[in-house]
Amino acid sequence: MNFLETARTGLEAIGSHRMRSALTMLGILIGIAAVILTVGLGEGAQVKVRSAIDSLGRNLLVVSPGSSSSGGIQQGLGSSSSLTLGDAAALSSKVVAPDIAAVAPTSQRSELLTAGSSNWTTSVIGTTPQWLGIRSRTLAAGRFFNTAELNSHANVVVLGSVTAQSLFGPRDPVGRTVNITGVPMTVIGVLSSTGSSATTNQDDLAVMPFSTAANEIFGGHNRASVQSILMEAKSSSTLSAAYQEANAELLSLHHITSPAAADFTISSQQSILSTATSISQTLTVLLGGVAAISLLVGGIGVMNIMLVSVTERVREIGLRKALGAPPSTIRAQFLVEASVLGLLGGILGSLIGAAGAVLLSSLVPFTVVVSPTAVAVSVGVAMLIATGFGVYPAARAARLAPIDALRSE
Repeated sequence: MNFLETARTGLEAIGSHRMRSALTMLGILIGIAAVILTVGLGEGAQVKVRSAIDSLGRNLLVVSPGSSSSGGIQQGLGSSSSLTLGDAAALSSKVVAPDIAAVAPTSQRSELLTAGSSNWTTSVIGTTPQWLGIRSRTLAAGRFFNTAELNSHANVVVLGSVTAQSLFGPRDPVGRTVNITGVPMTVIGVLSSTGSSATTNQDDLAVMPFSTAANEIFGGHNRASVQSILMEAKSSSTLSAAYQEANAELLSLHHITSPAAADFTISSQQSILSTATSISQTLTVLLGGVAAISLLVGGIGVMNIMLVSVTERVREIGLRKALGAPPSTIRAQFLVEASVLGLLGGILGSLIGAAGAVLLSSLVPFTVVVSPTAVAVSVGVAMLIATGFGVYPAARAARLAPIDALRSE
Protein backbone atom coordinates (compact mmCIF):
# COMPACT_ATOMS: atom_id res chain seq x y z
CA MET A 1 0.00 0.00 0.00
CA ASN A 2 1.48 3.36 -1.01
CA PHE A 3 1.47 6.51 1.12
CA LEU A 4 -1.52 8.09 -0.67
CA GLU A 5 -3.62 5.03 0.07
CA THR A 6 -2.46 5.10 3.69
CA ALA A 7 -3.34 8.79 3.96
CA ARG A 8 -6.77 8.17 2.42
CA THR A 9 -7.45 5.41 4.93
CA GLY A 10 -6.41 7.68 7.80
CA LEU A 11 -8.69 10.48 6.61
CA GLU A 12 -11.60 8.07 6.26
CA ALA A 13 -11.04 6.95 9.84
CA ILE A 14 -11.19 10.57 11.01
CA GLY A 15 -14.37 11.22 9.05
CA SER A 16 -16.12 8.10 10.30
CA HIS A 17 -15.53 9.04 13.95
CA ARG A 18 -16.37 12.73 13.92
CA MET A 19 -17.13 13.12 17.64
CA ARG A 20 -13.95 11.36 18.69
CA SER A 21 -11.94 13.45 16.20
CA ALA A 22 -13.51 16.67 17.48
CA LEU A 23 -12.65 15.80 21.08
CA THR A 24 -9.09 14.96 20.03
CA MET A 25 -8.71 18.37 18.34
CA LEU A 26 -10.29 20.30 21.21
CA GLY A 27 -7.21 20.42 23.43
CA ILE A 28 -4.96 21.47 20.52
CA LEU A 29 -7.50 24.08 19.43
CA ILE A 30 -7.73 25.69 22.87
CA GLY A 31 -3.96 25.68 23.29
CA ILE A 32 -3.31 27.36 19.93
CA ALA A 33 -5.98 30.01 20.53
CA ALA A 34 -4.52 30.76 23.98
CA VAL A 35 -0.97 31.08 22.60
CA ILE A 36 -2.04 33.42 19.78
CA LEU A 37 -4.02 35.62 22.18
CA THR A 38 -1.25 35.87 24.78
CA VAL A 39 1.45 36.57 22.19
CA GLY A 40 -0.87 39.10 20.51
CA LEU A 41 -1.49 40.83 23.83
CA GLY A 42 2.23 41.04 24.48
CA GLU A 43 3.06 42.41 21.04
CA GLY A 44 0.17 44.88 21.21
CA ALA A 45 1.37 46.10 24.60
CA GLN A 46 4.88 46.58 23.20
CA VAL A 47 3.54 48.65 20.31
CA LYS A 48 1.47 50.73 22.75
CA VAL A 49 4.44 51.34 25.05
CA ARG A 50 6.71 52.23 22.12
CA SER A 51 4.11 54.66 20.76
CA ALA A 52 3.66 56.28 24.19
CA ILE A 53 7.41 56.77 24.62
CA ASP A 54 7.83 58.07 21.06
CA SER A 55 5.07 60.61 21.73
CA LEU A 56 7.26 62.20 24.40
CA GLY A 57 9.58 63.53 21.72
CA ARG A 58 12.26 62.64 19.19
CA ASN A 59 15.77 61.67 20.36
CA LEU A 60 14.81 62.79 23.84
CA LEU A 61 17.07 63.14 26.89
CA VAL A 62 15.60 64.06 30.27
CA VAL A 63 17.68 65.49 33.11
CA SER A 64 16.11 65.03 36.54
CA PRO A 65 17.38 66.27 39.92
CA GLY A 66 19.02 63.71 42.16
CA SER A 67 17.39 65.18 45.28
CA SER A 68 14.08 66.91 45.94
CA SER A 69 14.72 68.56 49.30
CA SER A 70 17.40 70.54 51.06
CA GLY A 71 17.53 70.52 54.83
CA GLY A 72 13.86 69.62 54.96
CA ILE A 73 12.92 73.12 53.75
CA GLN A 74 10.51 73.35 50.83
CA GLN A 75 11.67 76.00 48.42
CA GLY A 76 11.15 77.39 44.90
CA LEU A 77 8.42 75.85 42.78
CA GLY A 78 7.32 73.73 45.70
CA SER A 79 10.63 71.91 46.26
CA SER A 80 14.36 72.45 46.15
CA SER A 81 15.99 71.10 43.01
CA SER A 82 19.61 70.64 42.02
CA LEU A 83 18.76 71.90 38.52
CA THR A 84 18.46 75.55 37.55
CA LEU A 85 17.78 77.78 34.57
CA GLY A 86 21.55 78.34 34.46
CA ASP A 87 22.09 74.65 33.83
CA ALA A 88 19.61 74.73 30.96
CA ALA A 89 21.28 77.82 29.49
CA ALA A 90 24.71 76.17 29.66
CA LEU A 91 23.42 73.04 27.89
CA SER A 92 21.98 75.24 25.14
CA SER A 93 25.48 76.39 24.19
CA LYS A 94 26.61 74.92 20.86
CA VAL A 95 30.20 75.19 22.04
CA VAL A 96 29.58 73.16 25.20
CA ALA A 97 27.12 70.67 23.67
CA PRO A 98 27.27 70.68 19.85
CA ASP A 99 25.18 67.51 19.57
CA ILE A 100 22.20 68.93 21.50
CA ALA A 101 19.69 70.53 19.13
CA ALA A 102 17.32 72.10 21.67
CA VAL A 103 16.85 72.48 25.43
CA ALA A 104 13.69 73.21 27.42
CA PRO A 105 13.68 73.59 31.23
CA THR A 106 10.34 72.60 32.75
CA SER A 107 8.50 72.75 36.04
CA GLN A 108 4.94 71.65 36.63
CA ARG A 109 2.31 71.46 39.30
CA SER A 110 -1.34 70.52 39.51
CA GLU A 111 -3.52 73.65 39.63
CA LEU A 112 -7.21 74.58 39.45
CA LEU A 113 -8.30 76.35 36.25
CA THR A 114 -11.58 78.22 35.97
CA ALA A 115 -13.38 79.72 33.01
CA GLY A 116 -16.75 81.26 33.81
CA SER A 117 -18.75 78.63 35.67
CA SER A 118 -16.46 75.79 34.54
CA ASN A 119 -13.48 74.57 36.50
CA TRP A 120 -10.88 71.86 35.89
CA THR A 121 -7.76 70.67 37.71
CA THR A 122 -4.86 69.92 35.42
CA SER A 123 -1.06 69.86 35.20
CA VAL A 124 0.32 73.35 34.62
CA ILE A 125 3.72 73.31 32.91
CA GLY A 126 6.13 76.21 32.86
CA THR A 127 8.68 75.94 30.06
CA THR A 128 10.23 77.67 27.04
CA PRO A 129 9.17 77.86 23.36
CA GLN A 130 11.56 74.97 22.55
CA TRP A 131 9.24 72.59 24.46
CA LEU A 132 6.87 72.30 21.50
CA GLY A 133 9.51 70.95 19.12
CA ILE A 134 11.29 68.75 21.65
CA ARG A 135 8.02 67.07 22.62
CA SER A 136 7.02 66.75 18.94
CA ARG A 137 3.69 68.45 19.63
CA THR A 138 1.58 70.35 17.12
CA LEU A 139 -1.21 72.89 17.43
CA ALA A 140 -4.85 72.27 16.56
CA ALA A 141 -5.69 75.97 16.90
CA GLY A 142 -3.92 79.24 17.62
CA ARG A 143 -0.18 79.41 18.28
CA PHE A 144 2.49 78.65 20.87
CA PHE A 145 4.08 81.38 22.99
CA ASN A 146 7.34 82.94 21.74
CA THR A 147 10.61 84.15 23.26
CA ALA A 148 9.35 87.73 23.62
CA GLU A 149 6.41 86.51 25.73
CA LEU A 150 8.80 84.38 27.78
CA ASN A 151 11.05 87.36 28.49
CA SER A 152 8.13 89.69 29.29
CA HIS A 153 6.38 87.24 31.68
CA ALA A 154 3.28 87.39 29.47
CA ASN A 155 0.06 85.98 30.92
CA VAL A 156 -0.59 83.54 28.08
CA VAL A 157 -1.33 79.82 28.12
CA VAL A 158 -1.67 76.96 25.63
CA LEU A 159 -4.18 74.25 26.58
CA GLY A 160 -4.31 70.55 25.85
CA SER A 161 -7.34 69.38 23.90
CA VAL A 162 -8.96 67.65 26.91
CA THR A 163 -8.41 70.70 29.13
CA ALA A 164 -9.86 73.04 26.49
CA GLN A 165 -12.91 70.81 26.01
CA SER A 166 -13.50 70.55 29.76
CA LEU A 167 -13.36 74.31 30.29
CA PHE A 168 -14.98 75.69 27.12
CA GLY A 169 -16.91 72.79 25.61
CA PRO A 170 -17.60 73.27 21.88
CA ARG A 171 -16.61 76.97 21.98
CA ASP A 172 -13.32 78.10 20.46
CA PRO A 173 -11.03 78.74 23.45
CA VAL A 174 -8.46 80.85 21.58
CA GLY A 175 -8.63 84.45 22.77
CA ARG A 176 -10.69 83.61 25.86
CA THR A 177 -9.54 84.02 29.45
CA VAL A 178 -8.87 81.26 31.96
CA ASN A 179 -8.01 81.89 35.61
CA ILE A 180 -5.20 79.85 37.19
CA THR A 181 -5.03 80.28 40.99
CA GLY A 182 -6.86 83.55 40.48
CA VAL A 183 -4.45 84.87 37.83
CA PRO A 184 -6.15 85.63 34.48
CA MET A 185 -4.44 84.06 31.47
CA THR A 186 -5.24 84.48 27.79
CA VAL A 187 -5.55 81.25 25.84
CA ILE A 188 -3.47 81.63 22.67
CA GLY A 189 -3.50 78.04 21.40
CA VAL A 190 -4.76 74.48 21.73
CA LEU A 191 -2.47 71.47 21.30
CA SER A 192 -3.37 68.64 18.96
CA SER A 193 -4.43 65.42 20.62
CA THR A 194 -1.80 62.71 21.16
CA GLY A 195 -3.82 60.33 23.33
CA SER A 196 -3.08 58.97 26.79
CA SER A 197 -1.21 56.14 28.46
CA ALA A 198 -2.13 54.07 31.51
CA THR A 199 -0.66 56.73 33.82
CA THR A 200 -0.67 60.04 31.94
CA ASN A 201 -3.08 61.90 29.70
CA GLN A 202 -0.91 63.91 27.29
CA ASP A 203 -3.92 66.02 26.30
CA ASP A 204 -4.79 67.20 29.81
CA LEU A 205 -2.34 70.02 30.53
CA ALA A 206 -1.76 73.75 30.35
CA VAL A 207 1.57 75.12 29.07
CA MET A 208 2.83 78.64 29.75
CA PRO A 209 6.09 80.60 29.73
CA PHE A 210 8.44 79.46 32.50
CA SER A 211 8.86 83.03 33.76
CA THR A 212 5.10 83.47 34.10
CA ALA A 213 4.65 80.16 35.89
CA ALA A 214 7.51 80.82 38.31
CA ASN A 215 6.48 84.36 39.21
CA GLU A 216 2.69 84.35 38.86
CA ILE A 217 1.58 80.78 39.54
CA PHE A 218 4.11 78.67 41.44
CA GLY A 219 5.96 81.31 43.43
CA GLY A 220 8.49 80.12 45.99
CA HIS A 221 11.92 81.19 47.15
CA ASN A 222 14.16 80.01 44.31
CA ARG A 223 12.33 80.82 41.11
CA ALA A 224 15.28 79.79 38.92
CA SER A 225 14.90 76.17 40.07
CA VAL A 226 13.55 73.68 37.53
CA GLN A 227 12.13 70.20 37.97
CA SER A 228 13.59 68.75 34.79
CA ILE A 229 15.46 69.71 31.65
CA LEU A 230 14.33 68.27 28.33
CA MET A 231 16.94 67.96 25.60
CA GLU A 232 16.72 66.85 21.99
CA ALA A 233 19.76 65.33 20.31
CA LYS A 234 20.42 66.32 16.71
CA SER A 235 19.81 62.74 15.57
CA SER A 236 19.50 59.24 16.91
CA SER A 237 23.14 58.61 15.99
CA THR A 238 24.31 61.52 18.18
CA LEU A 239 22.11 60.63 21.16
CA SER A 240 25.01 59.02 23.03
CA ALA A 241 27.30 61.97 22.31
CA ALA A 242 24.65 64.42 23.52
CA TYR A 243 24.29 62.37 26.70
CA GLN A 244 28.03 62.52 27.37
CA GLU A 245 28.21 66.26 26.68
CA ALA A 246 25.30 67.02 29.02
CA ASN A 247 26.68 64.78 31.75
CA ALA A 248 30.16 66.32 31.59
CA GLU A 249 28.84 69.90 31.60
CA LEU A 250 26.49 69.35 34.55
CA LEU A 251 29.22 67.64 36.58
CA SER A 252 31.45 70.66 35.94
CA LEU A 253 28.72 73.20 36.75
CA HIS A 254 27.84 71.43 40.00
CA HIS A 255 31.53 71.03 40.96
CA ILE A 256 31.23 67.27 41.19
CA THR A 257 34.41 65.28 40.60
CA SER A 258 32.97 61.78 40.90
CA PRO A 259 30.12 60.76 38.54
CA ALA A 260 28.84 58.46 41.28
CA ALA A 261 28.15 61.53 43.45
CA ALA A 262 26.11 63.33 40.78
CA ASP A 263 23.05 65.18 42.08
CA PHE A 264 21.20 64.62 38.82
CA THR A 265 20.25 61.77 36.51
CA ILE A 266 20.00 61.69 32.72
CA SER A 267 17.66 59.22 31.09
CA SER A 268 17.46 58.68 27.36
CA GLN A 269 14.42 57.81 25.30
CA GLN A 270 16.18 54.68 24.07
CA SER A 271 16.97 53.46 27.58
CA ILE A 272 13.36 54.00 28.66
CA LEU A 273 12.11 52.19 25.56
CA SER A 274 14.61 49.35 26.05
CA THR A 275 13.57 48.84 29.66
CA ALA A 276 9.85 48.96 28.89
CA THR A 277 10.24 46.59 25.93
CA SER A 278 12.30 44.16 28.00
CA ILE A 279 9.62 44.04 30.70
CA SER A 280 6.87 43.59 28.12
CA GLN A 281 8.78 40.80 26.36
CA THR A 282 9.37 39.01 29.65
CA LEU A 283 5.67 39.13 30.45
CA THR A 284 4.84 37.91 26.93
CA VAL A 285 7.18 34.93 27.30
CA LEU A 286 5.70 34.17 30.72
CA LEU A 287 2.11 34.30 29.49
CA GLY A 288 3.02 32.39 26.33
CA GLY A 289 4.66 29.68 28.45
CA VAL A 290 1.53 29.35 30.56
CA ALA A 291 -0.59 29.11 27.41
CA ALA A 292 1.81 26.54 25.92
CA ILE A 293 1.07 24.23 28.85
CA SER A 294 -2.44 23.84 27.47
CA LEU A 295 -0.87 22.68 24.20
CA LEU A 296 0.94 19.92 26.07
CA VAL A 297 -2.32 18.98 27.76
CA GLY A 298 -3.92 18.88 24.30
CA GLY A 299 -1.12 16.59 23.10
CA ILE A 300 -1.74 14.23 26.00
CA GLY A 301 -5.41 14.26 25.05
CA VAL A 302 -4.48 13.25 21.51
CA MET A 303 -2.44 10.32 22.83
CA ASN A 304 -5.19 9.15 25.19
CA ILE A 305 -7.95 9.23 22.63
CA MET A 306 -5.79 7.57 20.00
CA LEU A 307 -4.96 4.79 22.47
CA VAL A 308 -8.69 4.31 22.89
CA SER A 309 -8.99 4.31 19.12
CA VAL A 310 -6.37 1.57 18.85
CA THR A 311 -8.30 -0.55 21.38
CA GLU A 312 -11.55 -0.04 19.48
CA ARG A 313 -9.98 -0.91 16.12
CA VAL A 314 -8.06 -4.01 17.13
CA ARG A 315 -10.01 -6.27 14.71
CA GLU A 316 -9.53 -3.77 11.86
CA ILE A 317 -5.80 -3.67 12.51
CA GLY A 318 -5.61 -7.47 12.73
CA LEU A 319 -7.50 -7.89 9.44
CA ARG A 320 -5.21 -5.45 7.63
CA LYS A 321 -2.14 -7.24 8.96
CA ALA A 322 -3.58 -10.60 7.96
CA LEU A 323 -4.04 -9.23 4.44
CA GLY A 324 -0.36 -8.31 4.29
CA ALA A 325 -0.13 -4.74 5.65
CA PRO A 326 3.35 -4.29 7.21
CA PRO A 327 3.76 -2.62 10.63
CA SER A 328 5.14 0.51 8.95
CA THR A 329 1.86 0.99 7.07
CA ILE A 330 -0.22 0.64 10.25
CA ARG A 331 2.10 3.05 12.01
CA ALA A 332 1.92 5.55 9.14
CA GLN A 333 -1.90 5.45 9.13
CA PHE A 334 -2.15 6.42 12.80
CA LEU A 335 0.53 9.10 12.43
CA VAL A 336 -1.41 10.55 9.48
CA GLU A 337 -4.52 10.68 11.63
CA ALA A 338 -2.63 12.41 14.44
CA SER A 339 -0.98 14.99 12.15
CA VAL A 340 -4.24 15.80 10.35
CA LEU A 341 -6.01 16.29 13.69
CA GLY A 342 -3.16 18.54 14.80
CA LEU A 343 -3.36 20.54 11.55
CA LEU A 344 -7.12 20.99 11.80
CA GLY A 345 -6.87 21.89 15.48
CA GLY A 346 -4.13 24.42 14.70
CA ILE A 347 -6.10 26.06 11.90
CA LEU A 348 -9.33 26.27 13.91
CA GLY A 349 -7.42 27.48 16.97
CA SER A 350 -5.77 30.21 14.86
CA LEU A 351 -9.13 31.35 13.54
CA ILE A 352 -10.61 31.45 17.05
CA GLY A 353 -7.50 33.24 18.34
CA ALA A 354 -7.76 35.86 15.58
CA ALA A 355 -11.46 36.39 16.30
CA GLY A 356 -10.69 36.66 20.01
CA ALA A 357 -7.99 39.26 19.25
CA VAL A 358 -10.52 41.42 17.41
CA LEU A 359 -12.95 41.16 20.32
CA LEU A 360 -10.26 41.77 22.92
CA SER A 361 -9.00 44.86 21.07
CA SER A 362 -12.32 46.55 21.85
CA LEU A 363 -11.90 45.82 25.56
CA VAL A 364 -8.26 46.82 26.16
CA PRO A 365 -6.68 50.24 25.44
CA PHE A 366 -4.54 48.91 22.58
CA THR A 367 -4.77 46.69 19.52
CA VAL A 368 -4.05 42.99 20.04
CA VAL A 369 -1.58 42.12 17.28
CA VAL A 370 -2.05 38.82 15.44
CA SER A 371 1.23 38.06 13.72
CA PRO A 372 1.08 35.87 10.57
CA THR A 373 4.41 34.38 11.66
CA ALA A 374 2.97 33.45 15.07
CA VAL A 375 -0.04 31.84 13.37
CA ALA A 376 2.14 29.80 11.00
CA VAL A 377 4.46 28.70 13.80
CA SER A 378 1.49 27.80 16.01
CA VAL A 379 -0.07 25.60 13.32
CA GLY A 380 3.28 23.88 12.75
CA VAL A 381 3.76 23.33 16.49
CA ALA A 382 0.24 21.91 16.75
CA MET A 383 1.05 19.35 14.05
CA LEU A 384 4.35 18.44 15.72
CA ILE A 385 2.75 18.00 19.14
CA ALA A 386 -0.13 15.92 17.78
CA THR A 387 2.24 13.77 15.71
CA GLY A 388 4.68 13.42 18.60
CA PHE A 389 2.02 12.29 21.01
CA GLY A 390 0.60 10.00 18.33
CA VAL A 391 3.84 8.02 18.00
CA TYR A 392 3.18 5.73 20.97
CA PRO A 393 -0.41 4.78 19.95
CA ALA A 394 0.81 4.22 16.38
CA ALA A 395 3.68 2.02 17.56
CA ARG A 396 1.33 0.08 19.81
CA ALA A 397 -1.02 -0.54 16.89
CA ALA A 398 1.89 -1.63 14.68
CA ARG A 399 3.06 -4.18 17.28
CA LEU A 400 -0.28 -6.04 17.49
CA ALA A 401 -0.02 -9.67 16.42
CA PRO A 402 -2.56 -10.49 13.66
CA ILE A 403 -3.80 -13.67 15.32
CA ASP A 404 -4.35 -11.93 18.67
CA ALA A 405 -6.12 -9.04 17.01
CA LEU A 406 -8.44 -11.25 15.00
CA ARG A 407 -9.24 -13.34 18.06
CA SER A 408 -10.27 -10.32 20.19
CA GLU A 409 -13.88 -9.37 20.66
